Amino acid sequence: MSTPIIAVPADTKVMGEITWHSAQQQYVGAAMDVAGVMSLIVPAYAEGADIDAVLDRVEGVMITGAASNVAPQLYGKQAEEKDGPFDPGRDAVTLPLIRQAISRGIPLLCICRGIQELNVALDGTLISEVHELDDRHDHREPDTGNRDEKFVIRQPVFIKEGTCLADILGAGEVMVNSLHRQAIGDLAPKLAVEAVAEDGTVEAVSVIGATNFAVGVQWHPEYWARTDSASRKLFEAFGDAVRAFARSKDGVNAAAQ
Repeated sequence: MSTPIIAVPADTKVMGEITWHSAQQQYVGAAMDVAGVMSLIVPAYAEGADIDAVLDRVEGVMITGAASNVAPQLYGKQAEEKDGPFDPGRDAVTLPLIRQAISRGIPLLCICRGIQELNVALDGTLISEVHELDDRHDHREPDTGNRDEKFVIRQPVFIKEGTCLADILGAGEVMVNSLHRQAIGDLAPKLAVEAVAEDGTVEAVSVIGATNFAVGVQWHPEYWARTDSASRKLFEAFGDAVRAFARSKDGVNAAAQ
C-alpha cells in the first residue's frame, strides 16, 4: 500500500502584493514523520471549492491551528474588530470539509483553530476572549520568549474516563501546550467533551456516533510530536486510523474491479 494522503486546508497569507495558500511545516511535518501520512494542501478559496473532489482522493483530514479566528457571523454573533484577524476563504473550505469528512467516515483530526471550526461546523458557538471571563484562566500564549518557550508543555488537562482520548492517552491528567484566545462556548449537539482545563474550558472533543476517528484538541500536539509521548501517541493514533481507512478503500476498489 502506498503512503496514505490527508487533506490539510491552507491559510490565506498576504505577503507584499501576493496572496499565498499555505500550511505550517510543523503540522505537515508531524503528519509525515509521526503519523506516517502525506499531506495534500487544499487552497482556501472562498468560492468554487469542490470538497467531494478532495475527499475522493484522500484517506484523512487534518484541520490545523492558525493565527486567524472563525468569523463570528458563522455562529450567530456580530463580528467586532477585536475578534479578528479573519480568513473567510479558510472558513469556506474547512466547515463543509469537516461535515463531509464526518459523513463519509474519513478520519479527522482538528487542532486549535480546528477544534473551534469543528464545533462551529456542527452548530456550536465560540467564546471570543476566554481570558475576559471571571471564572477562566488566561490561555493566551506568552508575549515573551522564542517559539519553543511559548509552546512549552506546561498546562494540565483532564481526560474523561471512557473517551476516545482515554483509550489513546489514558484517563486523568495530561500535560499539554494549550495557547488560545478563543474556545468552545455552546457545545455542538453532535460533540462530546473528552477533556477540560482546570477552569472547565473545553480542551478536547469527539464526534458522537462517528464511524471513524474524529477528534478535536485545543492544544498543539504537532509542536512536540517527535519528543512528547502524549503528542506522539495522538498523531500515531490518527495515522493508524488513516491507514485502516486506506486499506478499506483499497478493498472496496478491488472488489469493484
